[in-house]
Amino acid sequence: MQASVAPSADISHQLLGHETLESCDSPVPVKRRRSISHKSSDCSFQSLSLRKLWRFKEKEGGEESQLIIDAGQKRFGAVMCGTCGMVYTAASPEDEAQHLLYHQHFVGAVKFGGWKKERVVGSYPDGKIVLVLPGDPKYTLKKVEEVREFVDNDLGFQKAVHCSTSHTKTFLFVTNDKKVSGCLIAEHINKGYRVLSESPVLSPEKQSQTSAAELQIERQRAWCCATEPEPAVCGISRIWVFSLLRRNGIATRLMDCLRRNFTYGTYLTKEEVAFSDPTPDGKLFATKYCNTPNFLVYNFLN
Repeated sequence: MQASVAPSADISHQLLGHETLESCDSPVPVKRRRSISHKSSDCSFQSLSLRKLWRFKEKEGGEESQLIIDAGQKRFGAVMCGTCGMVYTAASPEDEAQHLLYHQHFVGAVKFGGWKKERVVGSYPDGKIVLVLPGDPKYTLKKVEEVREFVDNDLGFQKAVHCSTSHTKTFLFVTNDKKVSGCLIAEHINKGYRVLSESPVLSPEKQSQTSAAELQIERQRAWCCATEPEPAVCGISRIWVFSLLRRNGIATRLMDCLRRNFTYGTYLTKEEVAFSDPTPDGKLFATKYCNTPNFLVYNFLN
């Protein structure tokens, strides 16, 4: 019985294997053939997914991709606010919300209703310059604090940086429509440090002929200062002009008023004035105003 059962099992096993091999086109074992078919399906699925992802990236990264539907609305795409100067996307709810917050903060900070006792140190066809001293009434110091907070936010100062008004003089440029469009905060110092610049000194005529690309390179150029201090009298911790009113000489007029009114009976020279850590635009202004890239700087935190 055992001898008869064993051959039948071997024969059935041989027949099954023979039948399986005959049904296949290639002499590959069954298990190996199944694994190959599984890999091929995975490869085809991956290739299909890659093709879909590539087409999606092409649509997403194309220059002519339209993310916002143009349905003929009046406000579409990037818009600049004529009041606060912020550039935002009109159809984006997030940009609309950010613009609303910035706009309200700007209007509240630059609004100038006028004071009964104003110390006007400069009058011009497009506005006036008002000087605020530490001993002035509280409502004037409160307005200066509001303007300073907005200026610090616009210039990128950290919130931890605090400028005490007890020893500073603030010059506000107020336009004819009763808005503060320029601010200069100065304090007494006794030393400054000379900026060491590698770029050659350019005359004002050559600066006007400089291309926009060269100005951009100059704005991004790194700079350092000397370690030996030099005597200085006035330190400018902040100087700011509203972005839409720049290139109108407001910063220059603020500087001229500062030099006339900082010390009684004395007109400061440009060598006696030092700037705090300037922004790229501030560095270009200081270079142009002082007629040299080697102007004085100081650390207003000390």
